[in-house]
Amino acid sequence: MARPADPNARAALVAAAREEFVRKGLKGARIEDITAACGLSKGAFYLHFASKEALFGELVEAFKAATERLRSERLEVMERFFAEHGPLEARDVTGCTERYERFVALQAEGDVRTLELMWAYRDVVAVLMSGSRGTEFESLAWWLVEQEVERVGEDFNRLQRTHACRPDVPAEVFGSLIVGTHVLLAQRMSRMERKPDLEAWARSLHLLIREGSLPKKKSSRRPTRARASSRTRSTSRSQP
Repeated sequence: MARPADPNARAALVAAAREEFVRKGLKGARIEDITAACGLSKGAFYLHFASKEALFGELVEAFKAATERLRSERLEVMERFFAEHGPLEARDVTGCTERYERFVALQAEGDVRTLELMWAYRDVVAVLMSGSRGTEFESLAWWLVEQEVERVGEDFNRLQRTHACRPDVPAEVFGSLIVGTHVLLAQRMSRMERKPDLEAWARSLHLLIREGSLPKKKSSRRPTRARASSRTRSTSRSQP
């Protein structure tokens, strides 16, 4: 009777492989180095996985499933919001109405969840973006990116139709800005040992979207009535 596979060994192999893939890329990683890192034999590896590509493929499938699930949930949240509160309008944005603030809060919550997902799979994202060249996975990252750019673009288009945001910015450009930021932050995470404050990152991103990077203007003091009257008299005297 065949000996059953040890689930603890499988988890150890996956953890070691994830570190090896980040260091050397998928093609450069060696099974003997993966097994040596967790004190197991090559035989133990093949008891669980047919190849290193099969191991990485399982990680990618889990990441894809989590990404699709989060994408669907975010779409459902937005549909429910608009069904309950109606479309956002320009006055909501300029007046920072309660409806607009709720919309922003929902988007920020979704972005935190996206960053949490990127943290959990930061190594997989890094390998997909820069360590999978010459493998079957090399174009997958861009397919996932395009899916997310499309989702963000749909949200942006909805706001454009009701004049709740600028009409002169293409939706795909805005989507690429947001998703590109998430991807670059995921690559940055792959080099971190400690988890960053993802909520602070999401707040900063939304602050830049809403207010830009220009410093806040100082509130100008209106001249007093006496000073304004004095300036008017002075101007009158100087006129011919």
